Amino acid sequence: VQLQASGGGLVQSGDSLTLSCATSETGYSIYNIGWFRQAPGKEREFVAAISWSGESTYYADSMKDRFTISRDNAKNTAYLQMKLLKPEDTAVYYCAAGRSLIATMEYESLYDYWGPGTQVTVSS
Repeated sequence: VQLQASGGGLVQSGDSLTLSCATSETGYSIYNIGWFRQAPGKEREFVAAISWSGESTYYADSMKDRFTISRDNAKNTAYLQMKLLKPEDTAVYYCAAGRSLIATMEYESLYDYWGPGTQVTVSS
């Protein structure tokens, strides 16, 4: 599955932004989707995930109050809504797809396919 993340850009602190993760391939609805991010000089970290059906969502504790993950399988697209953005949210955001579904979806090994990432920059 080839994934394409989009929607990144330069925003100001306190703004909102919605990222999209899309594929033109069929079979998208059977994959769980995860969002990760990597800030300059830091390791990639888990942000949020959603099960293939959309019934279950998972969040990193530090982001669950401001970020919302969703998906529209009819459009082969998952979304990450981000509110009250802070400069520390500046990172390259990646979406990933995988078939394994466990109690916590934060492990990169659960995802088989990765998109190239989209840059989010939050200015103060």
